Amino acid sequence: MNQGKYVFAQLISTLSKYEFDKCVDKHKGTYKVKDFTCWIQFLAMSFGQLTQRESLRDVVVCLQAHHSKLYHLGMNYPVTRSTLAYANEHRSWQIYADFAQGLISKARRLYLHDNDFELEIDHTVYALDATTIDLCLSIFWWAPFRKTKAAIKLHTLLDLRGSIPTFIQITDGKTHDVNLLDEIVLEAAAFYVMDKGYLDFSRLYRIHQAQAYFVTRAKDNLSFERIYSAPVAKETGIRCDQTIKLATYRSAKEYAQQLRRVKYYDKELHKTFVFLTNNFKIQALEVALLYKHRWKVELFFKWIKQHLKIKSFWGESENAVKSQIWIAISTYLMVAIVKRELKIERSIYEILQILSVSAFDKTPLNQLLNAAELQNNENSLHN
Repeated sequence: MNQGKYVFAQLISTLSKYEFDKCVDKHKGTYKVKDFTCWIQFLAMSFGQLTQRESLRDVVVCLQAHHSKLYHLGMNYPVTRSTLAYANEHRSWQIYADFAQGLISKARRLYLHDNDFELEIDHTVYALDATTIDLCLSIFWWAPFRKTKAAIKLHTLLDLRGSIPTFIQITDGKTHDVNLLDEIVLEAAAFYVMDKGYLDFSRLYRIHQAQAYFVTRAKDNLSFERIYSAPVAKETGIRCDQTIKLATYRSAKEYAQQLRRVKYYDKELHKTFVFLTNNFKIQALEVALLYKHRWKVELFFKWIKQHLKIKSFWGESENAVKSQIWIAISTYLMVAIVKRELKIERSIYEILQILSVSAFDKTPLNQLLNAAELQNNENSLHN
C-alpha cells in the first residue's frame, strides 16, 4: 500500500470502480446527476459505517471537518446533509445491492477453505434464516408488521464454509419466511439447513426436484407412517433413524416421496430434536450436526446488528433504508476481503474497531491491522 494514502482511501482502493459504474449504468444512477455522484454517496455512507457515525448530520460534520482531505478520499465534491439525504431517498438501492453481490462472489472465493466446518461433506452447505428489525410505524409506514409496530426482515442465505452471505433480501415484517424459498436459485447437490418455520412440503419438494438436499426440524404434530428403522448408536445421542412417508392427504400430495426422520437428544441442552431430510446417504449424526451449524446464521445476525448501522436508519423512505443496509453489507464485505488478502490475524470486529479511529491516518493497512508483538521488558530498569 502507498504510505501516502489515508487508511480510508487504502480500503476503497480494494474496490472495483469499474464494476460499481456498471451497476450505476444498469440502474440509470447518473440520470440528472451533475456533481454528487453515486460513488461519492457510497463513499460517504461507507465512511459513516466504518467510523460508526450515528446520523447523516454526524457523517457530514465529520467529513466537513476534514474538507481539505476529501479529494484524496475520492470525494471531489462537498458533502452536505441535504444532498446526501436526497441521494439516499431517490437513487435506486439496486445499485448497491448489485455491487454487494459482486463483493459476495469475491469474498466466497477467498473464504472457501477458511472455516471451522468440521464435517466431511464435499457439497456446499447453506443456512437460511431471517431476522426482524423493529421500526416506528408512524415513520416507516411502508413496512407493516403489527397493528402498532413496523418492521423489516433481513432474509439471508449463509454459506457455512466461511460464513459469507450469498443471498440477501429485505422485505416488510409481514412477509413469511417460507416465501423466500421461492426466490432462491437452488444449487444441485447443495444442502439447505432451515428451522421449522420453513416447513412447507410443496417448497421442500421443489428442493428435492432440483436435486438438492434440505435439513429442517419436524413439527410436533407431524403425521407419518414408518417404513423402515435403521440401527443407531444411542451413545451418540441419536434415538432413531427412520424412513417415513407422510400420512395426511395434503402433505402426501405435496411431497409424495419418502423422507428421512432423525431424532437426536442433546445432552448439553437436555432437549430432543426431530429432523427431516431427503438425504439418505450421510450418517444420522451428521444430520444433527448440520443443523447445529445453522446457528452460525444467528451469530451473523447478532454480529451485524451490533457492529453495523442497520438498526437505526438515516432516512425514512424504503429506498433510503435499503440503500443503507446494502452499503453496510458492502462495507462488511470490503473489510472481510481486506482481512483475507492481507492475511490479517485479527477478527473482523477488531479490524472495524481500529478502522473507526484511523480513517484519516496514513499508516499502511497491513502495518496498522496486523497485531504487533509485545516487547519483552522484563530486563528493563524500573523506577
